Amino acid sequence: MTTFEWHITKRLLRGFVFFVGALIVFFIVLHWVEYSDDFLDRGATIQEVFTVFYPNYIPEIIRLTSPLALFLSCIYLTGTLAQELQLTALQTSGVSLYQLMRPYVGVGLGVTLFMFGFNGWVVPKTNEVVVRYENEYLNPGQQTTETTTIHRRNGPNSILSVGYYDVDRKRAHNVSLQKMKDSSRLASRIDANRMEWADSLGTWHLEDVTRRTFGKGKGPHKKTLASLDTTLKIFPRDLARSKNDVAAMTIPVASEYLAALRRSGVGQLKRPLVAYYNKFAYPFANLILVLIGVPIASVRRRGGQAVRFAIGLLIAFVYLSIQKLAEPLGYAGAFNPALTAWLPHVTFAVVALVVLWWVRT
Repeated sequence: MTTFEWHITKRLLRGFVFFVGALIVFFIVLHWVEYSDDFLDRGATIQEVFTVFYPNYIPEIIRLTSPLALFLSCIYLTGTLAQELQLTALQTSGVSLYQLMRPYVGVGLGVTLFMFGFNGWVVPKTNEVVVRYENEYLNPGQQTTETTTIHRRNGPNSILSVGYYDVDRKRAHNVSLQKMKDSSRLASRIDANRMEWADSLGTWHLEDVTRRTFGKGKGPHKKTLASLDTTLKIFPRDLARSKNDVAAMTIPVASEYLAALRRSGVGQLKRPLVAYYNKFAYPFANLILVLIGVPIASVRRRGGQAVRFAIGLLIAFVYLSIQKLAEPLGYAGAFNPALTAWLPHVTFAVVALVVLWWVRT
């Protein structure tokens, strides 16, 4: 790495950290102004909010804003070099736009890889605290959960399916507990008309139970029971299902969860699949916006940095908005879930190549 490339890398990373910090402060202040009354009226202390809730909320803010922060840093740095005629001097000395972009691309790739790990493993863990606080202080009494067609992992090779769950009575209807022997063979299945939580024992009480055991090369062995008490790794709070289950899981856990759902023949997996593929696709926005930002900011314009920032914010807004607009199409089945997650990024990657070609010519 040359001295100039190292200089660009350091300034770009400093700008990235600055803009991330500024966006974190902006989001926290905005959130506090909007929800401070809800927190305080429902018993949360200021110390608790600012030492527990917001520190755990920061990773989610970083996840959402890192592409924008890197893009703004890129626009600012490149625009400054263009205004100070440093880019002109470099081009005069024989440095091409593609050579200039090498440190930018290196930083973009580094941030992309870092955010992939950060989004896939760190953010889901901190979001557990955020969701708990939001349910307790910001959304109490609101119906934020699904109560029909619920599926939960009860272990590496076991899944519980519930037709309907009564949150208030802690009672599940049309229950099926399936245990897999391997990825393709069902070992046993327990079906029950009703399953109710016993607080005193910490167990589930099943009624009108049919148990089937499957042996290799043999038909199922069927047994009917009036009732059955059993312990599960699933508790009542786990059946109050959120629509964003996969989004709140690490990548390995989400992969195992979706595999278990597929093995059990569960339908309607479009929403969790879109969330799963987004874990892989979204970090690439960091690199793609850099590829768009450098050529745009390298052209001197009347109005200086203000015009560059305005153009940059418009592009970033359109990019991130298209991602959000595409998700409902994936949920509805109009697009394949993988295509839904990757299409905005592939589209803007093509835009980046067109912009590079246009500026180069």
